[in-house]
Amino acid sequence: MRVSFPLAADPEAEAAEAARLLFAGPVDFVKGVVAMDGLPPADRPEVCFAGRSNVGKSSLINALTGRKGLARASNTPGRTQEINYFALGEQAYLVDLPGYGFAKAPVAVVAKWQALLKNYLAGRATLRRAFALIDSRHGVKEVDHEIMKLLDRSAVPFQVVLTKTDKIGREALAKVIQQVEDELQKHPAAYPELVVTSSDKGEGIATLRAIIAGLD
Repeated sequence: MRVSFPLAADPEAEAAEAARLLFAGPVDFVKGVVAMDGLPPADRPEVCFAGRSNVGKSSLINALTGRKGLARASNTPGRTQEINYFALGEQAYLVDLPGYGFAKAPVAVVAKWQALLKNYLAGRATLRRAFALIDSRHGVKEVDHEIMKLLDRSAVPFQVVLTKTDKIGREALAKVIQQVEDELQKHPAAYPELVVTSSDKGEGIATLRAIIAGLD
């Protein structure tokens, strides 16, 4: 049976304002984690952001929090080499995962990142949802399926967020959305809703904030 993946609706005004206030409050970098024993206490819900290198994770986190320098944005693929934790006040954690694929790093280092990622996804009870970021200019690639399969096996629900939608036209975007929907049929952990975003233009940011704020 085919699963439908509609675009996430704009939040109601009350939910949007509550989410805006949450993200406008204190947001602090907590730590970069390189091993499971370095994770902060699992004392609040958390969401994580996963995506291949240079997909725009740092830029999206900066846009969500309204803080340009919170997460380091770089044009160099593979710069994020740790699991980076950000505290959303005392309410939740935002977690920036290492970029995967095309990382300019030694094989042994990449293998270490992959092992850490696998252990984190399988063992973090407070993880409410993963956001799988897909570059709207390219759609789902084989390397994306690798992380999605890992999320499937870990039984972590994940929601696809299309990034950089200001870089392509509406007709091209519609084709990419169709391609993403087709590819997601292979993944039982995929949450049946897509979020379309542009960190530069602010598109979809209020919607994604509301989704995160609504996760208990």
